Amino acid sequence: MYTTQDFKSDQEVRWCPGCGDHAILAAVQRALPDVAEALNMPKENFVFISGIGCSSRFPYYMNTFGMHTIHGRATAISTGVKVANPRLSVWQITGDGDALAIGGNHFIHAIRRNVDINILLFNNEIYGLTKGQYSPTSKLGLITKTSPFGTVEHPFNPGELVIGASGTFFARSLDVELKLSAECMKAAALHEGCSVVEVLQNCVIFNDGTHSEFAAKEVREDKTIVLRHGEPMIFGKNRDKGIVLDGMKLKAVRLGENGVTEKDLLVHDACESDPGIHTLLAAMKAPNLPVALGIIRAAKSDAYDKLVHEQVAQVAAKRTITNVDELLHSGETWQVES
Repeated sequence: MYTTQDFKSDQEVRWCPGCGDHAILAAVQRALPDVAEALNMPKENFVFISGIGCSSRFPYYMNTFGMHTIHGRATAISTGVKVANPRLSVWQITGDGDALAIGGNHFIHAIRRNVDINILLFNNEIYGLTKGQYSPTSKLGLITKTSPFGTVEHPFNPGELVIGASGTFFARSLDVELKLSAECMKAAALHEGCSVVEVLQNCVIFNDGTHSEFAAKEVREDKTIVLRHGEPMIFGKNRDKGIVLDGMKLKAVRLGENGVTEKDLLVHDACESDPGIHTLLAAMKAPNLPVALGIIRAAKSDAYDKLVHEQVAQVAAKRTITNVDELLHSGETWQVES
């Protein structure tokens, strides 16, 4: 039986004081003992792989195997590790710039292939390590080092991107919600296939308060909703608000108004194969709708690495040549006289 301490390395954690990365690290270290027990997996089978960015120092702080790789290529390397050794629990640590800009191509295709890796996407809507340039998730109009007059680009919504790339698992949490983050990470690890957990994280230096519209403690209960499979979509400080389907759109309602009761609310089905409602949930945003947290999508589909190894086994079972000597003496052969 492992404890949180078993997954902590002896390295000094070198992130800025107040950075949301500290909380994400704590959530992962809390989740892994439960994951190890559920999978009956030794600690040596956990691997953490990162690209480049503030978040990518993560492998140094884990008492597991790991690789600090190159910018945007963590997904490709994670894929290779998992396919080479499917027994491993592979965790990819990446930021919104690392994954969605230079690494965007690798990111969407690992999701499309359903490679059985766990991608933790730290989203602070900025490039932090390289000192404050706008990223693919920065808000329209944000003033940064590379957009002094405001960005003119519309940002990605990572949830919509994941589901649009045929993703089978997407969850979202806040850096300050350690318990929820750990729950999402455990569910991601137990999911067969590519799982993406987006953690909305604060950068205190270059983009402080970017999520405060809905993540600030005083408004969080009214501006976010924690989705739980099989439960009605209720939220609010007084648990008096909910989500209904109004035509083809989601709508926030107040219980008791206009005869609305709990029976009228949508019941969350994270396992639904059709991604329609999941896409709408991932796209919800303040001020008109609460931001969806928790496990938004967890659909079943065969993992890429499993299918690759099954195919190799099937081909091997039918082979007529089993070694190099047989290969060299198969078909037409000849001997060169000296």
